[in-house]
Amino acid sequence: MNKLLALFFTAALLASCETNTVFSEVQALDGQWGAEEVVAFQLPQLDSLKKYNLYLNIRNTNEYKFNNIFCIVSMNFPNGKTVTDTLEYRMANPDGSWMGHGIGDIKDNKLWYKENVQFFEEGNYTVHIGHAVRNNGEVDGVTKLEGITDVGFSVEEASKE
Repeated sequence: MNKLLALFFTAALLASCETNTVFSEVQALDGQWGAEEVVAFQLPQLDSLKKYNLYLNIRNTNEYKFNNIFCIVSMNFPNGKTVTDTLEYRMANPDGSWMGHGIGDIKDNKLWYKENVQFFEEGNYTVHIGHAVRNNGEVDGVTKLEGITDVGFSVEEASKE
């Protein structure tokens, strides 16, 4: 009887956990992110009447040697227009501890990209993400960004508040 009751409460808890994520995809890297390696995501057709929040998802290990990351994100619209943003995100606290979530030396970072976006054009939207990290005082970027194991992109319905 206790097992049946525990199973019922577990099922009820899982059913009550609604998610507003409508798209989430992650691409694994080989423990490093090459400067010329651009990760692409094809978004599904989204409701043009709804608003969405967009996120970059980056997983790092202790091999990552920087306290921040610069990403170049391009969104290609169905009509051929492209919007490109260069973004900087903090990856570590001032004391050197990682800001992401996770256990051990692997941390997941959900990084805010855009808020309350509407996808008015019908067709395929594509997002490209690359990095633009460089060492202080150097002109050339880091060719192999060690410690980045995965790069992802997610879309969530914005809350109606």
